[in-house]
Amino acid sequence: MRKINIKGKNIEYKIMRRRRTRCMRLAIYPDGAFVVTAPKWYPVYAINRFIGEKADWIFEKLKHIDFRELQKKKNADKIEYEKQKKLARTAIGNRVEFFNRYYNFTYNRISVKNQKSCWGSCSRKGNLNFSYKIIKLPEEQRDYVVVHELCHLRELNHSSKFWDLVAETTPEYKKIKKALKNINVNQ
Repeated sequence: MRKINIKGKNIEYKIMRRRRTRCMRLAIYPDGAFVVTAPKWYPVYAINRFIGEKADWIFEKLKHIDFRELQKKKNADKIEYEKQKKLARTAIGNRVEFFNRYYNFTYNRISVKNQKSCWGSCSRKGNLNFSYKIIKLPEEQRDYVVVHELCHLRELNHSSKFWDLVAETTPEYKKIKKALKNINVNQ
């Protein structure tokens, strides 16, 4: 995180450097995050100059965000995460173990995180990651997420082979997947 002074206010921003990006972009998200995407080779002084040129636009967007309210929400989320993490780890671990008796896949580790954009993920290294909020889901949806990530251990894609693997233990996966799309992990 970096800081820049805009109209007398110190504003934090994050620089995302991208190799294939040719121009700079500014984004201000509803959670107050201010992100500058820039080509990998752009110097910081050029990025700061660009931010300065867009100061009016940035200030206009940021003035509508209640940062105190956002901080309260972040603190409440952190407290809930700490309370629920242990329960989630046990529940998820049990379900991974249950379904893996059928699949017999090898995985590295299971992590329970406060993920903001997805219910679960599987890395190339065989790590299974889950949002702690998975425990708030109905059992059918929770099991689907576990099976989905387990099957990525064999097929790290969404090919027909992958979906055939999922269907072996969750034949109703299409219905469950559709219902799950209507639930925001960030709620």
